[in-house]
Amino acid sequence: MDTNDSRKQRAARPAGFTLVEILVVLAIISLLAGVVLVNVAPNLMMGQQATAKAQIREFASALATYQLAHGTYPTQQQGLDALVKRPTKEPIPANYPAGGYLATRSLPTDPWKRPYLYLVPGRQNEPFEIFTYGADGEPGGTGADADISSSAP
Repeated sequence: MDTNDSRKQRAARPAGFTLVEILVVLAIISLLAGVVLVNVAPNLMMGQQATAKAQIREFASALATYQLAHGTYPTQQQGLDALVKRPTKEPIPANYPAGGYLATRSLPTDPWKRPYLYLVPGRQNEPFEIFTYGADGEPGGTGADADISSSAP
């Protein structure tokens, strides 16, 4: 049975965690965070590439609409900005819509915060090409660094 002395000893012990217990919990949390990061990081890169491909498809669709309305694609000098605001360089379209050709009022950047590149004609003799150099911002590359283009299959 409990005596008064054992109750006093239990009551005298301070409540809380010891330093060792806290360090063990921090080590476990760090280990779990590392495992999650290793498994999630590749998916994040794939998500950025998928975002770039979707944006390029949206630009290509808007360019097709622009071409149908005006009989020509925006020139190299007009660039993709012609999709969000009326061009000021020739040829200036007479019937440019007030809202432009994209849902946004400013031209989106690629997932790596760089502007998309626009060529007229494209590098493979297509009417235009929209592309980004990927995560590294340099031509070529593989994986996350691979170029993403509207002329890619």
